[in-house]
Amino acid sequence: MSSIQTIQVHTAPAYEVSIGGGLLHTCGQRLREVLAPCRVAVITDSTVAPLYLKTVTGSLEGAGFTVCSYTFPAGEGSKNFTTLAAILEFLAEQRLTRTDCVAALGGGVTGDMAGFAAACYLRGIRCVQLPTTLLSAVDSSVGGKTAIDLAAGKNLAGAFLQPTAVLCDTDCLRSLPAEVFADGAAEAIKTGVLDDESLFALFEDGTLTAAPEEVIARCIRYKAGVVERDEKEQGERKLLNLGHTVGHAIEKCSGYAIPHGHAVAAGLAIIARSAEALGWTEDPIAARIAACLAKNGLPTGSEYSAETLAEAALADKKRSGGDITLVIPKKIGVCELKKVPVADLLPIIRAGLEG
Repeated sequence: MSSIQTIQVHTAPAYEVSIGGGLLHTCGQRLREVLAPCRVAVITDSTVAPLYLKTVTGSLEGAGFTVCSYTFPAGEGSKNFTTLAAILEFLAEQRLTRTDCVAALGGGVTGDMAGFAAACYLRGIRCVQLPTTLLSAVDSSVGGKTAIDLAAGKNLAGAFLQPTAVLCDTDCLRSLPAEVFADGAAEAIKTGVLDDESLFALFEDGTLTAAPEEVIARCIRYKAGVVERDEKEQGERKLLNLGHTVGHAIEKCSGYAIPHGHAVAAGLAIIARSAEALGWTEDPIAARIAACLAKNGLPTGSEYSAETLAEAALADKKRSGGDITLVIPKKIGVCELKKVPVADLLPIIRAGLEG
């Protein structure tokens, strides 16, 4: 078992993120430090349940919790009102109360679904996050954003609910297919572009694969600081959407066949090329970002036309009236928010595709 790193997230309420090997085996004991014995509803998907549900259930029951579980079909296609309603009905059938808790066991879709259900049920009950993918570990399990997709676009219905605890068991990364690991690498690389040169360099030299615990911890520390300063995404937290405007458009255009991380990687490469072509960058960074993404098994472009992507992006949450806010990389470690007219989005995307 590896050593456990802990990171405090000073939101209201505050909580602790634990990172290391073997945490699912000891999750019951660790959660007893923040939860009195109660009923815990473990929400997971059909991929994760055969791998880890028995371990988590046994640990929770061994620590004195009463456990029930709900499994939904894996994939972004389940991230909708139908699945949300089924989870809510399950929580009601199990008679969970406001002193009980939901546990999200899985990747980003599960974390979003379970978190949103916990935020809605009885107008809000506690939720703990047990991420099993790199993407959910470095990004979606921390910060309290939960959401589902609508026909019009990605993550258009949701709520903020900070978790009571996050236990990131890095042993789970060993079971990930290469494509799923790469999906998480995209969000980690995005954090490197936002944070600093030294973090970004870790993705260029292979440290993400060789020492994922340290990379995960650095990504979470960065995100925790942003969330503490801007919990409800009124300003600085919008920077975490780097690559997401075009990325979400790519996801939508593919019918969510292209996974989130791969779409964000392409969106990141496109906005970097566009920013450089339009003279918005301080350094020539587009080729370096694209090379880093490619080295980690990620795409750097899209087969969809600029017109198709621009139309899909108009449903993005970052649109406000006739403007949309883009995250522009100035150099590695420095990004800025840039509000542009909706009419400018098409030529901006076109510049990124043609660069």
